[in-house]
Amino acid sequence: MSDDDTTADVEPTEGVEIDTSTDSTEDSAKPDTSDDKDTGEVRRRVTAIPVIPLVLLLALLASGGLAGWLFFTQYRPDQQTDDAVAQTVVNAARDGTVALLSYKPESLDQDFAAAKSHLSGDFLNYYNDFTKQVVTPAAKTKGVTTTAQVVGAAASELHPDSATVLVFVNQVTTSKERPDPSMASSTVKVSLTKINGQWLITKFDPV
Repeated sequence: MSDDDTTADVEPTEGVEIDTSTDSTEDSAKPDTSDDKDTGEVRRRVTAIPVIPLVLLLALLASGGLAGWLFFTQYRPDQQTDDAVAQTVVNAARDGTVALLSYKPESLDQDFAAAKSHLSGDFLNYYNDFTKQVVTPAAKTKGVTTTAQVVGAAASELHPDSATVLVFVNQVTTSKERPDPSMASSTVKVSLTKINGQWLITKFDPV
């Protein structure tokens, strides 16, 4: 064989790749810290991101709670209108309504005095005139007797010094001309005002 033939045999043929596995092995032997770095960075970001919004959220909640506390304790117009006050107002409307609509010929003065103790303002003046001009003559000459019973009552408006109560009334009336009892049902809007610590009726409007 000639030298030319020998040389041709050792030349790499076309399409054969050179083995570089040694370099790859060295590269693979090196620890890959890129994932660890990325994971650490993500963790730091996740930990850091909520800090500012969380502080703002807490601040907003605190300010909202403070505003609510101030409203309910300092600025709310009906801050003195709890359930106990509502019940007191309803009781005053009930008692006043019964006193206003109940009387007997034999006890007119006492009945009118009891009713007046529940009234105030212009309505008290009106009641004085009405009982003198209308109720007293009818009760004495015709023997009119009325008895009122409140079957239901509820506060519809409630403020520290004023209130409105809806009162449902059954009223039984008898007279010399009609001795058999006749009953009438009605609904009355009773307006009250707090005067010297007492709830008094200032308006009495049938609905």
